[in-house]
Amino acid sequence: MSFRWKVYILALVSFLVGTSEYIISGILDKVAVSFGVSIAAAGQLITAFSLVYGIFTPITMALTSKMDRRRLLLGGLGLFAAANLLAFVLPGYGLFVAARMIMALGAGVVVVTALNIAAKLTPEGKKASSIATVITGFTASLIIGVPLGRMIADVLGWKSIFAGIALLSIAAILILRLTIPQLQGDKPIPLREQLALLKRPEIALGLSITFFWLGGYSIAYTYLSPYLLKVSGLGDSYISAALLIFGIASMIGSKLGGYSTDRWGVHRTLFGGMTLHIVMLLLLSFVVNAWVAVFAVLLFWSLAAWSTGPTQQYHITTLAPEASGVMLGLNQSMMQLAMAAGAGVGGIAVQRISLSSITWFGVAGVAIAILATLLLYRLGAARKLEVQQSM
Repeated sequence: MSFRWKVYILALVSFLVGTSEYIISGILDKVAVSFGVSIAAAGQLITAFSLVYGIFTPITMALTSKMDRRRLLLGGLGLFAAANLLAFVLPGYGLFVAARMIMALGAGVVVVTALNIAAKLTPEGKKASSIATVITGFTASLIIGVPLGRMIADVLGWKSIFAGIALLSIAAILILRLTIPQLQGDKPIPLREQLALLKRPEIALGLSITFFWLGGYSIAYTYLSPYLLKVSGLGDSYISAALLIFGIASMIGSKLGGYSTDRWGVHRTLFGGMTLHIVMLLLLSFVVNAWVAVFAVLLFWSLAAWSTGPTQQYHITTLAPEASGVMLGLNQSMMQLAMAAGAGVGGIAVQRISLSSITWFGVAGVAIAILATLLLYRLGAARKLEVQQSM
């Protein structure tokens, strides 16, 4: 089997993990009703998942850095499959939260190891495209996994989604055992060295862009399904279509962000994308009882929000080119922490203010990200001027 097919298999595994993470947003109203909890409490399932993923993944990967990559991937996927099975069979909200936390432990190992294996299996000159393919699998879960999960939930019940993911993960373990060779681990990079990078102002600012951009996005996206039902006035039959449009636009937005970065540069792309992000969140607050208008706003919101993704991934590596791999790892953890914080803040807003307030809190988060981008741009300009004057 060629390396390309192996990378595609890894992308499918990444798709399963992405679906398990994002699906809660698509069925949040159903989860809340099933467990008899508030929408805000159901939203904390995303907080728990993202916190465990963001905090423990770098620690786990550091501790297992010397371990055979195939063995680590299969172990992580086994834990992930078991957690999805537990999510299906265990009763009650508390046990479901525990299952989600175990799921996140396995998910973090699977995604990072899959990216590492893709790079190791691919010849020089094609490594970046292979890594992008695996990441696309994760992103595709927004396009296919979330709306499809909503449809399955309508027919078979929402818990059946996790049973399906568990069975597909077990099948993936068998396929990976046959297709992925044993691969040596990497030289470990101590966590102390990784965290030392955070002391540099430009890196702290760069990661703060990720945190507030994705945090602002997460505040609104986490509660999107109940928002569309109760605030935008969409009928339940429209939700799957809305999520599908949102997912398709996210992939197009990622492509546009990469193109714009190459053509117009990082800062113009970040400023433009996040400004449009804010405008669309504001418009979503005012568009009600008109599904065409709501769909249009969702499309442009997703385009704008996800145009920032590849741009920021590239941007973060330029801040410390000598440690680009570590920077990407830190950025991945920051993204998960941002998702957790966004879901948490959104839950507080829903519980103490109103469901309709989440778009305004999302705007505030993205606005802070724009401010951090401006400060980082000025810091970079000031340092360039110092270098020129010293010559």
